Amino acid sequence: MRRKNSAFTLAEMMTVVGIMALLTAVATPQFMGSYQRSKENSLKSDLTVVRAAVQMFYQDTGAYPNALTDLTVTTAPINGKSRTGSTVSITAIDWRGPYIVNLPKDPISNQDFTYFLSSSGANLVGTVRSSMTGNDSTGIAFSTY
Repeated sequence: MRRKNSAFTLAEMMTVVGIMALLTAVATPQFMGSYQRSKENSLKSDLTVVRAAVQMFYQDTGAYPNALTDLTVTTAPINGKSRTGSTVSITAIDWRGPYIVNLPKDPISNQDFTYFLSSSGANLVGTVRSSMTGNDSTGIAFSTY
């Protein structure tokens, strides 16, 4: 008796490979879009946390931190910035930090957040923004986050 080999033909294999390629071509853009949106949502969340820490620092000391790293230190900084950008002394009694344990980086650019210390007529002292330029996946400017 003759034994039959049970194997896939070349045509069957090519069909399976073609279907897998088609599924990959459809799924990859969907995955990449959700990955970008998740980074944008992380950016919004991180900005909210850092901005809240800056505001707590200001409420406690009456000054904005000289740098965002002042939010993570374990002893009171010597001075900070007023709303107009001038230097203001900070008393250790008023300071209740650290205000944030780890300072996150911008999850999209992987750079430090942009932190404004001068008003330049626009009252930007203490403002924290994304370091990313351009627009997000929905066309909204990162600078407006």
